[in-house]
Amino acid sequence: MRQLLVIPAILLTLLAPPGASAGSADQAATALFEADWQWRLQSEPEYATLVGDYRFDGTLADTTLAAGRNSIAHTRAMLEQARLIPREQLTGSNPLSHDLFIYQKEQLLRGAAFVPFNPQPITTLQGIHVSLVQTAAQMPFATELDYRNYLARLNAVPAHVAGIIEQLREGVRTGWTAPRAAVRPVPGMLRQLREGAVDGALGLPFRQIPATIDKPVRDALAASGPEVLRTRVMPALQELEDFLRKDYLPAARESIGASALPGGQPYYAFLIAQHTGSSMSAAEIHALGLKEVARIQAQMPAAIARTGFAGSFTQFATFANNDPRLFAATPEALLGRYRRLLERAAAGMPKLFASVPTQELLVKPAPAEAGAELGAAWYEAGTSERPAALVINTARLATHPLWEAETLALHEGMPGHHMQAARVRELGELPPFRRFGWNAAFGEGWALYAESLGPELGFFKDAFSAFGRLNAELFRAARLVVDTGIHSKGWTRQQALDFMNANTANPVSDNEIEVDRYIAWPAQALGYKLGELKIKALREQAQGALGERFDVRRFHAVVLDNGPLPLPLLEQQVAQWLAAAAPKPAPVPQPK
Repeated sequence: MRQLLVIPAILLTLLAPPGASAGSADQAATALFEADWQWRLQSEPEYATLVGDYRFDGTLADTTLAAGRNSIAHTRAMLEQARLIPREQLTGSNPLSHDLFIYQKEQLLRGAAFVPFNPQPITTLQGIHVSLVQTAAQMPFATELDYRNYLARLNAVPAHVAGIIEQLREGVRTGWTAPRAAVRPVPGMLRQLREGAVDGALGLPFRQIPATIDKPVRDALAASGPEVLRTRVMPALQELEDFLRKDYLPAARESIGASALPGGQPYYAFLIAQHTGSSMSAAEIHALGLKEVARIQAQMPAAIARTGFAGSFTQFATFANNDPRLFAATPEALLGRYRRLLERAAAGMPKLFASVPTQELLVKPAPAEAGAELGAAWYEAGTSERPAALVINTARLATHPLWEAETLALHEGMPGHHMQAARVRELGELPPFRRFGWNAAFGEGWALYAESLGPELGFFKDAFSAFGRLNAELFRAARLVVDTGIHSKGWTRQQALDFMNANTANPVSDNEIEVDRYIAWPAQALGYKLGELKIKALREQAQGALGERFDVRRFHAVVLDNGPLPLPLLEQQVAQWLAAAAPKPAPVPQPK
């Protein structure tokens, strides 16, 4: 096991004691943020690779229960030390960084109080069958050292898998198992990855060794790669596959709701707060979802009529998901459409944003391993060495109509996730944990809000695309109903599917994927709509307070330029901006 940084001992001499100067408080905060960041990079080497730090590319995360206990102890130590820093003496961006740092550590410890390990280390959505391919795609392969790192990382797979199995066994022992429905397809996914290990994505780097590496070294690497995949990776994947089939699936819970776990309803309430930053209860969110579904459904007849179709919502949904004229004929045609849409969006960005990120945004097809289990498109953040990308799942041409392309381009690309992620990474004055951070309600809420900016960018003039935008909004509202229905009200999978099929124009196959996602990832899908509603409400508040002085570009800067924030902290930042921007009352004349 590799040696991790011993952060608490290092920082004891850096913390500002009570009564310290502002300078020493800022220095202590900066040291604390940096030390914790370095600890995270080393203990989560796959994440380090993701953000472009390749120092730990020869390792995988320690997945043992002992490592989980060490992580909790580290989090507790970081929180204790942060609380010793006098916030009132911090300057610049440090007060907000301090608030966010404490907020994040408190959230982690609240979660650990329910279950001190990962209760779902592998599901259809996440796990080594997904992360190993993604991490390989994000690694550099230009030098011999890059390849030696990759070989070392592949050699670490058996230990990584052993830790996953240890967590799964602990889940069975304590009652914290994943829903059987969320794990049942995984053995087949592992088998597919294992059988294609040498000839697929994992072996690809060894088939594309650059000529800049000496030929004897190239030959050695080309031989070593497949050998390690066959002797180390494939047996480990087989072991995990066998364990899931023979031991875990028979013991996994048949129930699908988080409220059935040992933590019960309080655990789901925690997940809601964690993923949304909201204090709303499951019942309140469910009611809000029903209200939003009804509001958006009331707009559907007019949207359908614009297309020239005469029929009901259900009839139109069937037509829109089956008429071949509404689908791309080839992967190249679909990719080309998205490239043109991003060009259009980029041309209109100066109208809405004072600063636009300079980082390139590519459009590329998803790897073949993505398959039918993943969505139509997603965003991959870039690094200093790797451009960002809008990834299109071209394996599903027949299930992703063109009328959803404009909405997806805005959500996943510009001004959605790319605007958000690339912009904050250019803000060098913020500590790395803020520049490379993530908050679901903020991130997905912003991307959904970005969809609503389409008309201001000249999008949705086509009637079918306008319908697609409305259906996307309806879809996110339905999530509020279905997620809370599953995890709080005891809905069955079929009840959830029936609601989605009756209230959205999504293909049935997409709704099946979505419902299984909500089962596997409780409360995460709630952040989209709740985040969007909060950002829209803050914009309305700013427009009301500033009147003619309201500048949407300034508002967007206030929202984005602090990085991803929990919604309560975002609300505070907007309130502070409005207080500073509000006109000062004229002085009252004093009697002479």
